[in-house]
Formats: sequence, C-alpha cells, structure tokens
Amino acid sequence: MSLDFSLPCGGNEKLRAIVQKIEKDERLKAIWKCSNIMAIERLGYTDHGVTHVKIVANSALKILRILMKNGVVPGIMKDYAMGKEDAEVVVVLGALFHDAGMIVARQGHELFGAAVAMNALSAILDGIYSPYDATVVTSEVMHAIVSHEEPHRPLTLEGGVVKVADALDMEKGRARLPFEAGKIDIHSVSALSVEKVRIQEGIAPEKPVIVRISLSNSAGIFQIDELLKPRIESSGLGNYIHVIAEITGAEEKNIIRKFEF
Repeated sequence: MSLDFSLPCGGNEKLRAIVQKIEKDERLKAIWKCSNIMAIERLGYTDHGVTHVKIVANSALKILRILMKNGVVPGIMKDYAMGKEDAEVVVVLGALFHDAGMIVARQGHELFGAAVAMNALSAILDGIYSPYDATVVTSEVMHAIVSHEEPHRPLTLEGGVVKVADALDMEKGRARLPFEAGKIDIHSVSALSVEKVRIQEGIAPEKPVIVRISLSNSAGIFQIDELLKPRIESSGLGNYIHVIAEITGAEEKNIIRKFEF
C-alpha cells in the first residue's frame, strides 16, 4: 500500500515525480516505521514517523512559498542559479528525511539522517535531475537535515524553513500517546494545550509569515516560549515570522487535576 503525503505540488513537476516515487518506496516506508518504533515504543517520545514528516513537509512548503512570494531568495537559487521548483524539492526532501536518523538513535539523529538521505536520494533523484544537479540538491537536503537540530545552525533559507516547520508540529495529537502512557510533565501537559497551528501569509512585508496558535490552556505558552521561539531565532527566519498565540474558549481547559512526585 502506497503512502499519501497530500502535498500541493502545483505546477512543480519535479516535486510531483519525486513525491510519487517516495510514496511507493517500501524501504522508505520501513524507515519511517522504524523511526516511530524507536521514538514512541522505546523512548516514550512523540510521533517521528509518517504523520509527523507529512505535517512538516506541508508546513515547510507553505512557509517557503510565502517567503519566496515576498522576495526572500533560497540558497539553491542564490548560490547555484537553480529555480524555485528546486528550492521546493529541497525543503520537502529535508522535511521528509529530517528524522530518518531516529532509526539509529535520538542523540545524533540529524547526522544519521543525513547519511540515510544521501543513500536514498540517488535513486529518488535519478531521471529527474542530471548527476551534477542531483548532487547539489542532495547536499542542500543534507544540510537542511543536519541543521534542524542544535548545535547546528541553518546557513540556507531552506534549512531554516525545515527547522521552523519541524517545531510547528506541536498540536495536541502529537503529545497524546506519551501523556496517555503516563508521561506527565510540563512538556506533555503544555503540548496538550496546543489546539491548532495555522500558517498564513501576512500583509506586512517585513513579517510575511504569520503563525497563529490556538491554546486551550495557558500552559501551552511553555511550548511557544521555551521550544518554538528558540527554534525560530536560531533558524535565521526570525525577521520574517510573526507568532500569535491565543487562548480559545470562554474558560481554560483542565488537563490535569493533580500532580505528585
């Protein structure tokens, strides 16, 4: 059974062909399954598999398109004179492979993930790019994968986009499994407070990307101030993104009633 990433490829035929290849690839399906076994079953973490990378890829593509529409130039265009469609390929592949290294270990997973991607991209890009251009795309994807995790810093727009998109997968559904398994701490409780994350194009050219976050409980501020904000600041995209977080509903939702240790 093939996967469905529901990516809005638009007129980008390179991206469409690449996504179609990936959706049918049984080896990649196994990689995402193994990533989730390691993350959820063995470490008690949140989802790092197909659902997560699908969300990150769609968010990354949306952010990149807003930025390019507002005149921000991706690294692959600036440094290699390639096109917007190639920048889209880089962010989507970076998003899809950014956690592939979880099949090995959590610590250093960004480095393992780059190695997994380098091995897989040869077949994925074959017939779509020339050997030279495929090597350029692969190098940019590997940088995006490595730089999504500290202490590495993105040196390209594409890398910054992947880093931010990864951090924006923070809606409560992702945290429910660890919480229900008994992991009750500020991380799980604050994550369950995040009801909805929406990415929109703003009207102010200096902050073209607006991220609206709906919270059911003010504990969710921890997710935004302690986790999302540092990611945005270290991504190099802080000047382009405006984050708005609001408590929705007449009353705050009770997530836990008692906490002991």
